[in-house]
Amino acid sequence: MAYTVPGMTDKEGAQVAELLQKQLSRYNDLHLTLKHVHWNVVGPNFIGVHEMIDPQVELVRGYADEVAERIATLGGSPKGTPGAIISDRTWDDYSLERDTVQAHLAALDLVYDGIIEDTRKNIEETEEPDPVTNDMLIGHAAELEKFQWFVRAHLENAGGDLKHGGKSTEKGAAKAAKS
Repeated sequence: MAYTVPGMTDKEGAQVAELLQKQLSRYNDLHLTLKHVHWNVVGPNFIGVHEMIDPQVELVRGYADEVAERIATLGGSPKGTPGAIISDRTWDDYSLERDTVQAHLAALDLVYDGIIEDTRKNIEETEEPDPVTNDMLIGHAAELEKFQWFVRAHLENAGGDLKHGGKSTEKGAAKAAKS
């Protein structure tokens, strides 16, 4: 990087841009995963879930754009290619294909666990060097957490227990949610 924003060192700018590159790849992967779910969800409540997902796809695509523009503002070069997603990936590819509403939502809940946990870590890491990036990520986290609540509302019982609680894999969560 030849420059960064005023008030940050080039090193700080490069570190934040690197952190944001991984966030960009997460968002690009997430909006593709959401569309995959949108196309492959079946069964009772199909239409409600099918239509619930599209606004989230658009929101996450917007987050990807916002993050990419922040990387450029910091003096970096955002990478939005499929290869960048694969290179940055520390998670497994989404594992469900055509399946029920309950199965996909349980698996998607685990996807959101990972996205939100990583976003919160990035919030902590950007608090000091870059309050602008920090603020942006806080806003993203709030909306991601709200959508996860929408997903979980389909999966919980009156006592607040999730049908797939304690499962650590998407297929395991999907199987538990269907039973």
